[in-house]
Amino acid sequence: MRKIIGLYIVLLTLVILPTIEYAFAQGDEPGEYLDRRVEIWNLFFRMMTVAFVVGAVVSGTLIWLIIRFRESNPKAKPTKYEGTSELNQ
Repeated sequence: MRKIIGLYIVLLTLVILPTIEYAFAQGDEPGEYLDRRVEIWNLFFRMMTVAFVVGAVVSGTLIWLIIRFRESNPKAKPTKYEGTSELNQ
């Protein structure tokens, strides 16, 4: 549960900080304008970077799980729930 809360805090920080940054991006000086196309691209790039990192972690975890817990793994041991039915005797 603590890891999930930490993950949500990190993701929330990645979303909230750029939003606050854009809200205060326009300067007080006249003539300083915010180019929205650049800011939208920057936000898209940041979110895609986060999405690729999360996707890589999830994909790596799935690959590790598939390789680690395959039936042909020599270290695989049956759990206490496997091999207790009448068909296995």
